[in-house]
Amino acid sequence: MSSIGKGSAAITNIKLGFMETRPQFLILSLVLGLLGSSIAFFYEGSIHIGHAFLACLGLLLCHASVNSLNDYFDYRSGLDLETPKTPFSGGSGLLPAKAVTPRQALYIGLGSLITAGGIGIYFTIVKGLGLLPLLLVGAMLILLYTSLITRLGWTEWAAGLGLGSLPIMGFYFIQTGEYILPVILASIPSGILVHNLLLANEFSDAEADRRSGRRTLPIAMGYRNASIVYLGLTALVYVLTIAYVAAGIMPLWCLAALATIPWAIKASRGLMNYKNLTDLIKVMNNNVLVVLVTQALLGLGYLGGAII
Repeated sequence: MSSIGKGSAAITNIKLGFMETRPQFLILSLVLGLLGSSIAFFYEGSIHIGHAFLACLGLLLCHASVNSLNDYFDYRSGLDLETPKTPFSGGSGLLPAKAVTPRQALYIGLGSLITAGGIGIYFTIVKGLGLLPLLLVGAMLILLYTSLITRLGWTEWAAGLGLGSLPIMGFYFIQTGEYILPVILASIPSGILVHNLLLANEFSDAEADRRSGRRTLPIAMGYRNASIVYLGLTALVYVLTIAYVAAGIMPLWCLAALATIPWAIKASRGLMNYKNLTDLIKVMNNNVLVVLVTQALLGLGYLGGAII
């Protein structure tokens, strides 16, 4: 093969490796980085920009690891060959298409996790051992999610904790070297939103998940009860936002997050009346908007509270 051909093949492999991480979903990590850093800025008055970017890179690598390892285990179990593919669920599709091998997906997942671990070790050294329990819990969630947690009957908490609440607390610790109660409380809405992000996406996968031995909420509780859980938790996010503003935990500007309520109503109504995949895609689209835009507006609200 000529040097040009080898170069072209290398570029293709890099591109496929990047797509295996499902980069369109990594936007969530960027939004969490904005929100977590904004909370630290609100309470501390200043932040270390370099540390904020490095922490965001670490979270992106953790998220990429989750996505790649999930693809690896789902393909090995045969689940990816049965799960309906949508823009929001069903994996990357690269393994069933033979564009990426299982070994490559495994290496991408483990490599991303190890690199993120190096960033975590650096912050543990410069900021303190108080970060270590958070990092260990996060690593265990990544490694055990697909192989164990998905079989426990309530799997969504792991995503809410690992890609919601823990990152918010982690971004604050990286800036300050401590945890404080207002930040722990402020991390709860993020945990709920990411919990519901996964929950809504699981409806289309329920039958395939059931056959593979998984027990997500739509399987354990049924579609109707799972949709009620979604509705109640979504409403709780807005109730907490109003309560936190009233209590001074969040600045007044965070009420801007209530602007996503119309999307939340559409998503909740669609999930309650779930009948087919076409309708569910609309639900998932509205749900993604709720998750991302609500947290982005909360982050901007904290920034507004710090600056104005």
